[in-house]
Amino acid sequence: MGTLDIIDTLAGIEPGSALDAIRARRPQARENAQKSYLALFDPIDSSEFSLSERAAVAAFVTGLHGESPVAAFYREKLATSADGAPLLEAIKAEIARGRTSGPYGAYPAGPLSIENKAGLIYRVSAERKTVLGARLAAALEHAHLLVFHPRDAVSADMKALLTAGWSSTGIVTFSQLVAFLSFQVRVVSGLRTLAAASAQEVAS
Repeated sequence: MGTLDIIDTLAGIEPGSALDAIRARRPQARENAQKSYLALFDPIDSSEFSLSERAAVAAFVTGLHGESPVAAFYREKLATSADGAPLLEAIKAEIARGRTSGPYGAYPAGPLSIENKAGLIYRVSAERKTVLGARLAAALEHAHLLVFHPRDAVSADMKALLTAGWSSTGIVTFSQLVAFLSFQVRVVSGLRTLAAASAQEVAS
């Protein structure tokens, strides 16, 4: 039995449905998204970025995007991962602290500077740093930067991850995971919107 397609599952797509047919038109994109999910959350080697850390970052990032089936899925993944349950309440509290709208950031001096926009500079609360540990605290702060301040992510921010104990390999995987999650949230949201519109059309 094959592994369930994660986007189909989170979007509530039934085999043979209209949305299933839409996704089937782009089999390569569907397959690549599933491969990305498996590579990030069922990796051959998780020594540089543990499964519990991946689940915690995923719960935080998807929670920043707002309540959704995707956020609920990763909260459950965190709750059931090794050492994950004690982190769950801390992650929920940090989502509430970090939730904002964006993107924010500054362009280099020039014509685009008119679009500069200041926003929340998120930092993990002191009381929860002891629960999360230095690695996860640094990861959450950098993830928030990638989600809301992508233009402001600079080498100094990478240094904070290295100082907290992240390896260069771990940072690359971490960045890929945050990018994938943002993509996944958008795709699932779009598919669920299509499904709701289709259901409303049928009902009317």
